Amino acid sequence: MTIQECIEEIKLELTGGVLNLEIPDDTIRKVVEKSLRELQRYIDETRFVTVPFSKCIDLEGFNSSAIVSVFRTQGYTGDQNEGITTSEVDPMYAQMWMSFANGSTMYNLNDYVMNYLSYNTLLQMRNTTSTDLSFREDKIGHKLYINTAFDTPVKITIEYIPKFWNVEDIKDDYWIDLLIRLSVAQTKLILGRIRTRFKQSSALYTDDGDTILAEGTQELENIRTMLAENAQLNYPID
Repeated sequence: MTIQECIEEIKLELTGGVLNLEIPDDTIRKVVEKSLRELQRYIDETRFVTVPFSKCIDLEGFNSSAIVSVFRTQGYTGDQNEGITTSEVDPMYAQMWMSFANGSTMYNLNDYVMNYLSYNTLLQMRNTTSTDLSFREDKIGHKLYINTAFDTPVKITIEYIPKFWNVEDIKDDYWIDLLIRLSVAQTKLILGRIRTRFKQSSALYTDDGDTILAEGTQELENIRTMLAENAQLNYPID
């Protein structure tokens, strides 16, 4: 959705396509941008990027609000498309067929299962002293520090929450809907304050300034409460 489409939807909500709106499109645009800045801290829509691995990755210029996770790009047997292999091989991959190849005896199967359990125990011991792919983001220094418990990968995939500078950057319908609702509530507050700035005691009719101000206040409170209660606190967004 573009910024102009947001403006048109807000105007339709407030005027029904019949009434005139006291505020210009440029002001509504600023309201949408303000609402986007407020919504940014709650958005959990992630992106993925694969970069060359380093224990310290420079994030200078990287459009990231928070780093969520890091993943290896190669399995135990490596990425055959790029000709990359790791130094360690998972025994279950290497011996899955061999376990039944030599006479298909239960002895061979038990032996390989015990070896595999021993291998997993070794991995757990390594992770006890050094957790694989644990990371820490230095927001001030724009650095991402990644720990590896065993082999060093060639590439690493980073899952992150981007900074949404424009409405067009948001692709999830859920967050687009919340942005529109938040913008409508903010616009109602502005309209309510404008329409209640002066009152004519001798007028034959009164406007809806008090009503729309109350609506905007209540809607804004409801949206902020809902966002706070449903925030993804497991994401390192602070």
